[in-house]
Amino acid sequence: MSQFFTIHPQNPQKRLINQVVDIIRSGGLMVYPTDSCYALGCHIGDKAAMERMSHIRQIDKEHNFTLVCNDLSGIGTYAKVDNGAFRQMKALTPGPYTFILKASHEVPRRLQNPKRKTIGLRVPDHAIVQAILGTLGEPIMSSTLIMPGKEIPETEPDTIRELLAKQVDMIIDGGHCGFEATTVVDMMTDPPQILR
Repeated sequence: MSQFFTIHPQNPQKRLINQVVDIIRSGGLMVYPTDSCYALGCHIGDKAAMERMSHIRQIDKEHNFTLVCNDLSGIGTYAKVDNGAFRQMKALTPGPYTFILKASHEVPRRLQNPKRKTIGLRVPDHAIVQAILGTLGEPIMSSTLIMPGKEIPETEPDTIRELLAKQVDMIIDGGHCGFEATTVVDMMTDPPQILR
């Protein structure tokens, strides 16, 4: 059974954020709010949690996972970015955008798109996520919480709890956060192309 945390969306309680980070570090899979919708997230290196995420979403190996970062300062660790692309990304972050970029050698292969060797990167404008990332000190691997057969993400924490209480380790109730999936921008094309 998952743990259920109610965290203030503007002033996240440090004690609860520390508990969330401990669960992530111990291999936990979470549902958390972002500036666009609710998402699934786990530690970047946790293969078992990533497989659980894929099972919940019923996604295939072609799916682009996203690394959620607290800012763009360490982006060069995970992706190859030229100056022009960096400037464009800087103008749109933090915000509800996911950028598809060429993955660096630091990104495990299982997180990359197998054909294009790309990774999605995102810097959300949400206090809870920023607090988690700041305390964790590294990105989390993430995927929008869209259940199989649905077109829009889940938005209500109580509904999410009913659906996923036995499949995830924690659910963070950060209140209503919207229901639009992020805008996905492919930075591998010239000019960049909006995919969603």
